[in-house]
Amino acid sequence: MKALVNISRVLVGALFIFSGFIKLNDPLGFSYKLEEYFSYDVLDIPFLMPYALGISIVVVVFEVILGVFLLIGYKPKFTVWSLLGMIVFFTFLTFYAAYFDKVKDCGCFGDFLKLTPWQSFGKDVILLILILILFVGQRHIKPIMSKFGLTVAALLSFIACLWFGYHVLMHLPTFDFRAYKIGDNLQENMKLPADAKDAIIDYHWTYTLNGEEKTLTDRGRGPKTYDKIIGVETEIVQEGDVPKIQDFSIESEDEDVTQKFLETERLVMIVSYNLDKAEADGMVKLKAMTDEAMKQGYTVIGLTASGEDKKKEIQKAYNLDVEFYLCDEKVLKTIVRANPGVVVLEKGTVTQKVHWNDIDDLEF
Repeated sequence: MKALVNISRVLVGALFIFSGFIKLNDPLGFSYKLEEYFSYDVLDIPFLMPYALGISIVVVVFEVILGVFLLIGYKPKFTVWSLLGMIVFFTFLTFYAAYFDKVKDCGCFGDFLKLTPWQSFGKDVILLILILILFVGQRHIKPIMSKFGLTVAALLSFIACLWFGYHVLMHLPTFDFRAYKIGDNLQENMKLPADAKDAIIDYHWTYTLNGEEKTLTDRGRGPKTYDKIIGVETEIVQEGDVPKIQDFSIESEDEDVTQKFLETERLVMIVSYNLDKAEADGMVKLKAMTDEAMKQGYTVIGLTASGEDKKKEIQKAYNLDVEFYLCDEKVLKTIVRANPGVVVLEKGTVTQKVHWNDIDDLEF
């Protein structure tokens, strides 16, 4: 039992720290995932959606801290009970999402590692077993340093988590795992690689022939002869590969201008998924930045999911000589974790990306 407890202790502690740190690197991204869980289509608790960011910070900090507590042996009873409560809740959540096909990605490891709903549930089941071992054998969880050392280590880890979470919220994630990171070419990420796998789908046909009901399974052609097609069901045998970027587009009132701007040299994109929610301090900073960029020969555009009236209101309020184009809100939240944020492209390649707090750091 002692050996099992020590192995479980290391595995659970390391995984909780790693998973929590990945989400702490991008608390806004995790809050968007929580909003998805809170929505009408999933858990139907929309009253929690306005508090998603606060909840995300509390959850990820607690996750990292529990991992640290477990590894150093600080307050083992509290730690094990907390771990058990957390994993029971997340196991239920991932099972619910997988069984009812509600959420395609649990967000357990942010954008670093995407897991299918059933993979997430399987991971949580394994963690539940390991934590149950810790629960049964918690007397074997011994501290690795003095009482004073434990207190200092616990306090420092808590302060470090709070500082790091605040830092990435006020700037941008330190580690960017998304398809819009600096150095990535958006046009390339919108394409499938040459060796991409196609989806394999079985079609289960139900039909009648000479008055007799029959079934046929094929890859989509259907029965050659029949009296009547009663119905058809599909079954995905193999998921097909998809491009890293699927839904990015830049649209005016009249046309899709995505390709035009992705082939533009020296392009600055002001990104605001919702102009109503944009930070006023950030919007104020945009005027000087856009004037300097245009002076240096850059094309400057805005991307938002807001309507035409709001676009005109913002242009007038902040004296912005910038045309705002339409882009999907979820995509804009993915591009940059700031509202507003600024992205600089060179023929579709991201060369700079900043939070509105860091607009002055842009180089033109």
